Amino acid sequence: MTKAEFVATERAPDPPPDLPPDMPDARNGPRPPDASSPASSGDAASAVTDLYRGHALGLTRLALVMVGDRGTAEDIVQDAFAGLYRRWPRLRDRDKALTYVRSAVLNRSRTVLRKRRLPLRVVHQPPVWSAEAEALVAEDRREVMEALHRLPVRQREALVLRYFGELSEEEIAAAMRVSRGTVKSTTSRAVAALGRMLEEEL
Repeated sequence: MTKAEFVATERAPDPPPDLPPDMPDARNGPRPPDASSPASSGDAASAVTDLYRGHALGLTRLALVMVGDRGTAEDIVQDAFAGLYRRWPRLRDRDKALTYVRSAVLNRSRTVLRKRRLPLRVVHQPPVWSAEAEALVAEDRREVMEALHRLPVRQREALVLRYFGELSEEEIAAAMRVSRGTVKSTTSRAVAALGRMLEEEL
């Protein structure tokens, strides 16, 4: 499974509603700055805006593979960037801001998936994949998406970050907040489990 097997989505997410007024809309370019904004928020606005421009779409695709529908994925990413902006004054290592956002996207994806598995359902039914989610893979690869969603959440995260996000083991460990050894073992188990599921489909 390589990144080439995923087809890029066409529309970037809308910017979070509670980010600074100069936060860009990824489709239409930056909004004009608000002269009334406190000067102390300037660094946060500029830094978060740059991160949003460079990574919002990729993070939305990551969340989309995790949760299966575009609207929820966009909400997850918007919440993550809004959280980064609010936390910016207290962020100890601002060079790791992207890692913070990745981790926030994963955490919010887990929350969504947990809510879908609340009691009252006798049999768990995975979500119906939206058209955008199915468009991520070629016609003959849709079974990969279904099998991927049947993996435990942590295994799915490791595969998505490694083969879709093309992150290094160190970057994956930082995003998942685990050790590199855990990344290796989790990825290995996930690949084996995914292979067994796909063989069963043949």
